Amino acid sequence: MGVHDEEVAALAALVSRAGDDDPLQALAALAAARRELETLEMLAVRRARVRSASWAAIAQAMGVTRQAAHQRFRLSRWGDR
Repeated sequence: MGVHDEEVAALAALVSRAGDDDPLQALAALAAARRELETLEMLAVRRARVRSASWAAIAQAMGVTRQAAHQRFRLSRWGDR
């Protein structure tokens, strides 16, 4: 199991805990899942940019405008080359 697979498995575990009967536990799991999703999204953008994907292609895959994708990720560590 690679690092990426482990991250996805951790996310799946958090999502399953989001249905906890205790609403505070569910909220904690959702917050952790959101952070994990943001990390996975950032890594996917990084991989796309390293593979020369355009901001337009990244935006289309994300369902946002090119400007929105560029604005969100351009200042990230990996957003631009």
